[in-house]
Amino acid sequence: MTTPNSGPPQDPGPARETADAQGRAGGDGKGVALFVIAACQLMVVLDITIVNIALPHIQKDLGFSTTSLVWVVNAYTLTFGGLLLLGGRAGDILGRRRVFMFGVALFAFASLLGGLSQEPGQLLAARALQGVGGAVASPTALALITTTFREGPERNRAFGVFAAVSAGGGAIGLLAGGMLVEWLDWRWVFFVNVPIAVLILLATPRHIRESERHPGHFDLAGAFTATLGMVSLVYGFIRAAQHGWTDRFTLLSFAAAIVLLTAFLLIERRSRQPITPLHMLAERNRAGSYGIMLCLAAAIFGMFFFLTLYVQDVLGLSPLRAGLAFLPVSAVIAVGATVTSRLLPRYGPKPFIVVGALLAAGGLSWLTQIRVDSTYAGSVLGPMLVFSAGMGMQFVSLTLTAVSGVPQRETGAATGLLNTMQQVGGSLGLSILVTVFGTASGNEAARLVPRFLAGASPAERIAFRRTGRLPEPWASEVLTHGIAAAFVVAAVFGVIAAVIALVVIRIRPVDLERLQGGGPGGG
Repeated sequence: MTTPNSGPPQDPGPARETADAQGRAGGDGKGVALFVIAACQLMVVLDITIVNIALPHIQKDLGFSTTSLVWVVNAYTLTFGGLLLLGGRAGDILGRRRVFMFGVALFAFASLLGGLSQEPGQLLAARALQGVGGAVASPTALALITTTFREGPERNRAFGVFAAVSAGGGAIGLLAGGMLVEWLDWRWVFFVNVPIAVLILLATPRHIRESERHPGHFDLAGAFTATLGMVSLVYGFIRAAQHGWTDRFTLLSFAAAIVLLTAFLLIERRSRQPITPLHMLAERNRAGSYGIMLCLAAAIFGMFFFLTLYVQDVLGLSPLRAGLAFLPVSAVIAVGATVTSRLLPRYGPKPFIVVGALLAAGGLSWLTQIRVDSTYAGSVLGPMLVFSAGMGMQFVSLTLTAVSGVPQRETGAATGLLNTMQQVGGSLGLSILVTVFGTASGNEAARLVPRFLAGASPAERIAFRRTGRLPEPWASEVLTHGIAAAFVVAAVFGVIAAVIALVVIRIRPVDLERLQGGGPGGG
């Protein structure tokens, strides 16, 4: 589960006249406009967690392997994260309402295709297209707040609603996903987006005005080399999990990733209006916050992916009970973020970032102890709560650190880059964890096969030779062993984040005073 940034979009100042004009026209329709914007953000955010609950059923219905199943998550997050900043730029240049409606329509169309998918390739293509739609709709939804609501309390309240929806979308997705899968079918986690999007598209022209267009340049080369480079890198890791590190296509994928990502850096250095402002990485606190977000996003994506499989395939929870089982995560994150935001002015963000990373690492280390005969209350709930407490300390702290000392005109770029790091870090980290899972589970299966065959009946031996898969409870042993190994590496990500916080972050409580006049740019 992720929490997209809730800071203001890049350079909101030029839109002030439009918002003021709307404000003078009266408050009629402002509530509906905010509802429309919030509904779009909720649809985009919950689509990460709502699909997580459906993963075991998607795997069985469409024939995904456990290692290839990760693409159902990554196809969405890679295109979403890779094109997020480009989507925001498109709204500035072409008109935010127009681009917003295009993104929502594309998201709905892709959701329909996802629900109708009959084979893995169709679903993955639909998920990638969903990510493109989300990357267009989400930043323009945030930007529309500046063109719809007047600067001051009115706009601050709108940002508050947007942030609450962003934070709560994950929890809603877990519960909604459980209900839809259990009561209807996994396909409805995609179909449900269509009527929501239609209502948004019908209401937007009536209640949201078009923004002023601003001249600018589309850094298409930067956006696509970055996205394709990350896809190649992720594919290399997942290919290694399935076919080994010496496989020809594994090596070609890594080579392509190096070429594409190097080209991306060269393009960004020479571009007049780069999609990724690399100069923001020169300041140590901001660079440190991005590095920490990369590590922690990898951990949280991995936790949800593997625990979703574990609680349903090993512990035997139904989809609805699995959704309910994860709700404490959202609750503790929300409480942790609230408490942290109140204490930040006194202590500064560094203590919360360090302690939060250590708590996340501790919870993940605890999860390495899960076994086939473990229980939810005894071996899953406790580690999740510890992990969630740590993550709750992180979101507000990292956002404030990322925007500390940034000029107002670049605040949106700073928070947008943090959100991009979150999506990309989650995708890359999850692919690394799946590689570890694939290696560990493969080794465990090789160890258990002789024991299984020694006591198997003739029918069981024939079934094994035909499918190559161990039956229960042997398959659960393999799955659990691989998941526990993946959590070892996830815990290492948490430790790395804590080390970065200790060594790199140097922001003091007094530095936060510079943010007080910056508007709602926190988290």
